[in-house]
Amino acid sequence: MKRRQFITLIGGAAVAWPLAARAQQSERVRRIGFLHDYNELDPEGRVQVVAFREALQKLGWTDGRNALIEYRSGAADNELLRKYAAEIVAHEPDVVLTSGATITAALQRVSRGVPIVFVNVTDPVGAGLVATLARPEGNASGLPNSSSVSAPNG
Repeated sequence: MKRRQFITLIGGAAVAWPLAARAQQSERVRRIGFLHDYNELDPEGRVQVVAFREALQKLGWTDGRNALIEYRSGAADNELLRKYAAEIVAHEPDVVLTSGATITAALQRVSRGVPIVFVNVTDPVGAGLVATLARPEGNASGLPNSSSVSAPNG
């Protein structure tokens, strides 16, 4: 399995897990945002979207049935990134999956209340996305690149 597919699968599971726990409390349709930096026609971007949908379906979440997923891509352009972040927040999502520090930071500038699950972030503490990995605080949490996480000195 390619690294990006694995990251997307883990991200999908990370997003779906809290939603699955709440699903038993209510049959309300959940809103999920997905903001990444690939162009819609990019094969890698399509692979991530498919892997994300499949991971959610394995956990019982189907787009259009019990979940509404707002996808935005092509966010390598900072102006588009701000626009897409605002669009996703306007849909009042229960959670948003982001890829990369730049996208996560743009979403945090738009809203500090929407829960964000990030993947593919090299140094979330250094980027100012979370206070610490153990206790992220704020509205963002996620999976840093495993190659960037080092053992504490001691």
